[in-house]
Amino acid sequence: MEPVLFYGVPHGCSFGSIVALEWLGEPYRLCRIDMLSKPEGEAFARVSPLGETPALLLEDGRALTESFAIMHNIGARNLERKLGFAQGTPEFDRLNSVLAYLHTTFHSAFSPAWAAYKLAEGDPNREVLRTLARDKAVHSYEHLQDMVTGREWLAGGDFKSMADAYFIGIARWGEDLGLFDLRKEYPRLHRHMQKLEADPGVIFAHAIEDENPATSSGGFRGHVTLDELNPRLAA
Repeated sequence: MEPVLFYGVPHGCSFGSIVALEWLGEPYRLCRIDMLSKPEGEAFARVSPLGETPALLLEDGRALTESFAIMHNIGARNLERKLGFAQGTPEFDRLNSVLAYLHTTFHSAFSPAWAAYKLAEGDPNREVLRTLARDKAVHSYEHLQDMVTGREWLAGGDFKSMADAYFIGIARWGEDLGLFDLRKEYPRLHRHMQKLEADPGVIFAHAIEDENPATSSGGFRGHVTLDELNPRLAA
């Protein structure tokens, strides 16, 4: 059976993994996980012991977690697509560096704001956490804007890569959480985001997240539920 990506909503970082699978163009399926409901259960725990998304159920039954690892797995499936590169090459090192930055420094900058998002209206800690997140994220946005200046794609080179797929899934958080006006504050970075937003794979991923009609330009073979995957997970 095709690999299955467990993706989280709302607005999870797993968005980038959907985009990456679309760009790859090979068969895959999706399993939707509502992260606000705090998914539990033995079936999902077999795939993601920490209860987090994304997680990728591989063809041989192994589960792979963490966006960083999943992106490299997808990119390595067909190096001719130039979404990823052979380890030991300068291109791989450059991509690895950008992905690592996005996965650690940039992603973690928003943690206080996501914590604030879960607090009740009127909680005095909300604005404290939001201010902390903005103070942390501002440096990351500045750095990323410098990175795209003079480059066509985030990791350099002539082709979009796993870095761009992961980036578009988390760069939106600044506006989603009401922390930034990216068009006004980071215009060059915003232009890069708009270029990606026009991509069919990104449009598809948005439709999937929003449960709207979605037309795949890749290898999407439909959704499966945890119940449907139980026999495969128990094997």
